[in-house]
Amino acid sequence: MRGDGASPPPRSSLSVIVATVVAAIAVIGGLSYLTHALEVMLLLGTFGASALLVFAYPDSPFCQPRNVILGHLIGAITGLVFLQFCPVSWWCDALAVGTAIGLMKLTRTVHPPACSNPLIIFALKPSWTFLLFPTLAGAALIIIVALFYHNLRREARWPKYWL
Repeated sequence: MRGDGASPPPRSSLSVIVATVVAAIAVIGGLSYLTHALEVMLLLGTFGASALLVFAYPDSPFCQPRNVILGHLIGAITGLVFLQFCPVSWWCDALAVGTAIGLMKLTRTVHPPACSNPLIIFALKPSWTFLLFPTLAGAALIIIVALFYHNLRREARWPKYWL
């Protein structure tokens, strides 16, 4: 319980922090604007956490395009399947989230924010179009913005891998 004594990660420079904040504002603001302008749901609560990870920790395996897109799809598909076949109750919530985690681990597409997608689905009770709007469209927009953000301002290339 004492931990292993490791140090916290180094502090980011102010310019990196500002750039990360601007990128997150751009992607979440863009999704929110498009949601209202097109009257199509493109914004999920989990996308705020996805933006943090993708823009602030781009070298993490959790933040690669494969993990962001497939992780969100796996979380949403799991939630929709459980919504169809499991009465909404505390144990269905737990089983759906646990199953989504297991499937992400099995497919090597872990993206922590996407584990909340089944809970959002149980709360909203959407149709299967939820896979396209907001899940796939929103995750894809995060990746598109991240491609420009990381490759225009960093010497290192992003993503580390696609598939």
